[in-house]
Amino acid sequence: MKNRIIAIFLQEYFITKRSLEVIFDLFIYSTITIVLFGFVAKYLAGTNVAAAYYLVIGLLLWEVVRVTQYSITVAVMWNVWSRNLSNMFVSPLSAAEYFIALMITSSLKSALVVIILSIIIYFVSGFDVLRIGFVNVLLDFINLSIFAWAMGIVITGLIFRFGTRIQALSWGLILLFQPLSATFFPITILPKPLQILSFFIPITHVFESARRNYLNPTTDWGSFFLALALNTVYFIASCLLFYYMFKKSRQTGQFARNEG
Repeated sequence: MKNRIIAIFLQEYFITKRSLEVIFDLFIYSTITIVLFGFVAKYLAGTNVAAAYYLVIGLLLWEVVRVTQYSITVAVMWNVWSRNLSNMFVSPLSAAEYFIALMITSSLKSALVVIILSIIIYFVSGFDVLRIGFVNVLLDFINLSIFAWAMGIVITGLIFRFGTRIQALSWGLILLFQPLSATFFPITILPKPLQILSFFIPITHVFESARRNYLNPTTDWGSFFLALALNTVYFIASCLLFYYMFKKSRQTGQFARNEG
């Protein structure tokens, strides 16, 4: 098991190192976005410092979700595009081992991206992400990563079942959660029906807690465990859905057609 997971690590390393698309999407795109939002936040700080900080912290934390989910699904798509997916799953490699490796590598990538972006935003606009507290940043990272893992697993299952015609979901579906989880603004801005829906999205509680931590860096354990409980439900449901989609994909022959 250990050697098979390490093999996926190496595959991810070489894909990331040699793919201009991955480098651009994970690093260059994120850098351009954070610099732009950094200047916008600096401008807003002249009239509303809190709103400017909400914008910056929301974007930085959102990158954990985006990069983690993107890394999982696009890693799978690279194997589809290179017609290597069938080869991987006729080997002793199990789906569980495959996703364990992808979850670890995706979180390492997002951690690296967020560290780089935090340094950039500090010099661009003077905002320090650690203002909300190091422990809070770490706890937020955990919940955001679990949510992104769940979304990555769901999207992979959908692609396995319905084919590459829906491959745009690999980088587009997660954006639906950005307004619903109140990434850049308090949840009270949303209409009442959407506020109710938003409550059941784990990362909403992460962003809300991060905004409260701007004024009070004391760890909000209630929000952390609520997000963790919701994430547990999401993650278990995503695994069950994936195995159902994976099984159906093989039964219908769609799994083999994905590489056609």
